[in-house]
Amino acid sequence: MALNFMDLLGSMVQGTMASSPAASARMSNAGNGIQDLLGSLMGAGQSVTQRVGGDNLAAGGIGALLGTLMGGSRSTTANALGGGMMGLLGMMAYKALTNSNAKSAAPAQAQPQRQATYTPPTPQQQATDAEIILIAMIDAAKADGQVDADELNKIMSNLKSSGAGQEGVNYVIQKLQGPMETAKIVAAVKGRPELAAQVYSASLMAIEVDTDAEKKYLDKLAKAMGLNSNVIQNIEYLTSAQNKDFVC
Repeated sequence: MALNFMDLLGSMVQGTMASSPAASARMSNAGNGIQDLLGSLMGAGQSVTQRVGGDNLAAGGIGALLGTLMGGSRSTTANALGGGMMGLLGMMAYKALTNSNAKSAAPAQAQPQRQATYTPPTPQQQATDAEIILIAMIDAAKADGQVDADELNKIMSNLKSSGAGQEGVNYVIQKLQGPMETAKIVAAVKGRPELAAQVYSASLMAIEVDTDAEKKYLDKLAKAMGLNSNVIQNIEYLTSAQNKDFVC
């Protein structure tokens, strides 16, 4: 039976939230920023569907994820959390890329900007993207080379308590113990800047980024994926405590 990567991503997210206060805070801060964005989009008279593929995000369970992040029930299903995480990352990518495009436009050459769009992925593409996001989070977790036996046991315990089956737990442990998969990630995001932004966002939210090795890894990953400094700054700001002042 094939792994359900949306479920496994949801379990990984819930486990990360339970084990890392810093990672949980980053997700929560991003959630606050996305709530503000949703409000501004609806207030401007444009549906989320028109702007960022909202039907897909709603179906994915972004509301369930935000509810959990804001202190709601921890009984939310792994699939809803996985879909919600993908929705949150999609919104973050839209926000970061749109703002970056606006900043890079020279005032003297101001031209009517074509509205940024978001094409909801097919279910098959969404599952593939969820696997890439999961791999990115795992790579970030081992970027400092310090995933020891105690950490593996803790991750296993968190995954199981979040509802992951043994097959999913084995997959994560195998990835944690295996080589970095930067090349696979870079190949997957080629020609898809929105997925590259999601990968960077997920990697940033998966860890505390408190070592030089982790910082260098994130810098290398962003460069390899072709993300410019504006997009990176937007994502980092969105996951910071000051995201309420972010201007889209």
